[in-house]
Amino acid sequence: MTSPDAATVFVVDDDASVRASIEGLLRSAKLRCASFATAEEFLHNQPPDGPSCLVLDVSLPGVSGLEFQRQLAEAGVRIPIIFITGHGDIPMSVKAMKSGAVEFLTKPFRDQDLLDAIAQALDRDRVARHERSGLAKLEKRYSMLTARESEVMALVVSGMLNKQIAYDLGTSEITVKIHRGHVMRKMQAESLAELVRMAAKLEPSGKK
Repeated sequence: MTSPDAATVFVVDDDASVRASIEGLLRSAKLRCASFATAEEFLHNQPPDGPSCLVLDVSLPGVSGLEFQRQLAEAGVRIPIIFITGHGDIPMSVKAMKSGAVEFLTKPFRDQDLLDAIAQALDRDRVARHERSGLAKLEKRYSMLTARESEVMALVVSGMLNKQIAYDLGTSEITVKIHRGHVMRKMQAESLAELVRMAAKLEPSGKK
């Protein structure tokens, strides 16, 4: 069984000789890889548990590499992309990089340039996966709060004092202290500063 920490490099290029060349390079670098001739073939592949990146040819039959990058982003598929092309231009590379590509390499490229880009892409994916895992745990803790505890948490991280929160919610200060204690325990926050940082991480997902 494959380790969830094992990295996978996916290669999508309609040129069989290019795929074979890159596969050989990756194996020599002790990197696990899987290659496909089209974007559609890649989509039918089971996504890996571990870190991954995509080496993607710009000129593909059917869906172009740049269009495929856009489709992946819209579908919420978060995989770092390294573009390769035999006839790239500056506007094309700028568009790819602005859309989040790690690198844009023009064929023929140096093996080391591709390996360096892949190392950067895999590191980026490891960091992103770690952050997503941390956020998922945080959201699970937040979901354990009652509606009133969520209210108290929002007011606490906004900087209000217990007596101000009590007045705002129409309850007693002792009740607020109890709710605040529950919030700290359920969120596993050891300080107010840590709770504020947690709230900031939850905010983009609409949880605060």
